[in-house]
Amino acid sequence: MLQVKDLTVSFKTGNGLYKAVKNISFNLKKGETIGIVGESGSGKSVTSLALMRLLNTDQTVIGGNVILNETNLFELPEQDMRHIRGNRMAMIFQEPMTSLNPVLTCGFQLTEAIQLHLGLNKAEAKKKTLELFNEVQLPRPEAIFDSYPHQISGGQKQRVMIAMALSCNPEILIADEPTTALDVTVQKTIIELLLNLKATRCRSLIFISHDLGVIKEIADRVLVMYKGEIVEEATVTDLFDNPQHPYTKGLLACRPSPNQHLKKLPVIADFFDVNDKTNTQTATIESIRALYNYPEAEIAERKKELYEQQPLLKIEELSTWFPVNPGLLGPSGQVVKAVNKVSFDVYPGETLGLVGESGCGKTTLGRTILRLIEPTAGKVSFEGTDLGKLKKNDLREIRRDIQIIFQDPYSSLNPRLTVGQSLMEPLQVHQFYSNNTKRKQKVLELLQRVNLLPEHFNRYPHEFSGGQRQRIVIARALALQPKFIICDESVSALDVSVQAQVLNLIRELQQEFKLTYIFISHDLAVIKHISDRMMVMNKGEIVETGYPDDIYYRPKEDYTKRLIASIPQG
Repeated sequence: MLQVKDLTVSFKTGNGLYKAVKNISFNLKKGETIGIVGESGSGKSVTSLALMRLLNTDQTVIGGNVILNETNLFELPEQDMRHIRGNRMAMIFQEPMTSLNPVLTCGFQLTEAIQLHLGLNKAEAKKKTLELFNEVQLPRPEAIFDSYPHQISGGQKQRVMIAMALSCNPEILIADEPTTALDVTVQKTIIELLLNLKATRCRSLIFISHDLGVIKEIADRVLVMYKGEIVEEATVTDLFDNPQHPYTKGLLACRPSPNQHLKKLPVIADFFDVNDKTNTQTATIESIRALYNYPEAEIAERKKELYEQQPLLKIEELSTWFPVNPGLLGPSGQVVKAVNKVSFDVYPGETLGLVGESGCGKTTLGRTILRLIEPTAGKVSFEGTDLGKLKKNDLREIRRDIQIIFQDPYSSLNPRLTVGQSLMEPLQVHQFYSNNTKRKQKVLELLQRVNLLPEHFNRYPHEFSGGQRQRIVIARALALQPKFIICDESVSALDVSVQAQVLNLIRELQQEFKLTYIFISHDLAVIKHISDRMMVMNKGEIVETGYPDDIYYRPKEDYTKRLIASIPQG
C-alpha cells in the first residue's frame, strides 16, 4: 500500500547539510500497524513529516521515493499533494495544543477541513463533525464543538486531533507520539480508541513513539530508529522476545519494571561498547538488570532506618479550594476542592511518591506545601515550624531548605538569562558565598554534578534538549543545599532513556546530599521504582497510602486498580 524507498532528509545548516534521516526503506500493508520507535532526535517525526511532504523545502533536501498505491508522492505537484493529505493520508500531530488554533473553536476547525475536502455545506459539516466527536468518544460533543482548545483537557484535545485526521476517511493514519505526557489511563484509552478505529475502518496505521511499552500494545511490526537509521525491524513478538540490536535492548531495559526492584535503571550506554564498532555485544537485558538488583534485605533495612525517625514534614487536614466563576457580584458559593483535608508525614531521607491522574490535585498539593498557593485550611509543619504562620521574610529564609523542581523546565527557566545566571541568582538572593567568583565556582560544580559541562554556563535554555534542561532545574534546586525537594512531574515528558538517566541522578543526589523528596507523577511504574512509600490521589483526596509493593500487588481502591491496569506491559 505504501512503499518508502531510500528516504533521505537533510537539513541546511551554517556548517553544511545535516543528515537527519539516512536512506531508510520500509513497506506498509493494508490494515497493518507499523510502530516506529526511538529517542528524540532519532528521525521518527522527520520521517513522518517527509511522508506527508510537510517539511519546508527551502531548508531541507529530500531524496528517495514514497509510493502510495503506485503514485510517487515526491513527483506530484503541490496542488495534487493537497488532495492526498487528509483524503488518503492524515496525521495526528505530537502536541495537540500547538496543532490546534487557539483562537478558533474545536468545531469550527473540523468543519472547515470537512467543507474544504468533502465539499459539504455548513450544516452537513457540523453534523459530520458531531458524528466524529461521538466516534472518538468525546463527552458532551455539542459543548466541545463550541469550546476553544484551552477549555478542554489534554486527552480531549488529542481526541479532537484524531477526529480531524479521520474526517476525510483516509487510507493511512500517521500518529506522531499521540500519547506522550498523557496520564497512563488516558493513554490506554487513546490506544484502545485507535485500535477500535483501525478495526472498524480497516485503515493502515503508522504509530510513532519513544516508548516500546506503548508500541507493544498497538503495533504488528516495529521499526527501531537510531541516529536517522533503521537499526532493527521485526514483528512485535520477535522484537520483545529476542531483541538483536544493543540500542533496542537499551530501550526495552530502561523503562521502570513494576515487577523488579532495581537500585538504578539500565541506560542505553550499558548495552554499547564504545570500542565495538559493529555493535554486536552479547549483553542481555536480564544480565544488565541483575547488576542493579535491589535485594529485599537492603530494602527492609532502609525502611527500618527511615521510619524510626521523627517526621521532617507534617501535613494536617490541608485543604486548597478555588471559587467557581466568582463573577462581578462576588463569590458564587461554589468551589473546586483541589486539595481536600489531606494528612500525611514525610520522614528525613525518604522519597514519598504521589501518583494520580491530571486534575487530581497533585501539583496544587505540592505548591500549597511551599505556600506558592495559599491553603484554605490545615497546617504544614517543617522541622516543627508552622509554615502557615511565617511572615514573608521568614518564609524566604526557610525556602532555602525547601525547593521545587517544576513540571516544565523550559517555562520555569528565564529564556533571557544564561544557565549560569539562572543558577547564580538564588545564591545571590540568599547571599551564599562572599562574591560572584565563588558563586560561579559553585555553579560550575553543580553543572558537573548533574552531568553537564562547564561550557554550558554561558548558554541559554533554548540551546538545550529537554533532558538537559531538566538537569539544569535539578542543579538550580540543589544550589541552596536544601533538605527537602518536591519533584513535580519532573520526568513525564522525557524519552524513556533520558527519563532513566534523570531518575538515576535523582536517587544518586539523595544519597549524596541526604535529600528528602515528594515525587509527583501520573506514571505508577515510575513512582513504584523511585519511592519508599507512595500515596494515590484522586479528586483532591488521598485514597490509598502504603509501601509500593503492597499497593501494586494488593490495591484496595478501584481507582488504584485502574491505574495499575493502565501501565504498558513493556
